Amino acid sequence: MTAVLPRTIRAVDTERLLLLEEEAARLGFSQRLPADWLREHAGAEAVHYLFPAMEHRLTHRPDVPPQWRCELLLTVRTGEEVLSLLDVLPATFQELPETLDATAKSDIAARMKRALAVREWGEREG
Repeated sequence: MTAVLPRTIRAVDTERLLLLEEEAARLGFSQRLPADWLREHAGAEAVHYLFPAMEHRLTHRPDVPPQWRCELLLTVRTGEEVLSLLDVLPATFQELPETLDATAKSDIAARMKRALAVREWGEREG
């Protein structure tokens, strides 16, 4: 069993988000965005937010470590926020600095509930 799933939100910049997505790809995690897509669509100077929603295990692949499936509030180049998922190693998530206060976290959680899914945004953008 991994560490207890934290009920918190962490902020990351685009550079760090790319590293997280690349780690997820390297480890074969199923919930992630392609790094090339992120480089094209993520706001270069934006802040993005991760909220661990559940622990995920690939029982059919015991070689893959348990991960936390995080909701990802991603700011795209247009300034809009879209919702995606990103699987992150627990230790990797815990290394991210805690920089948000309770008010900011509540606001971000509400924005996550209203955000379009990245798929819907992509369909709309054509």
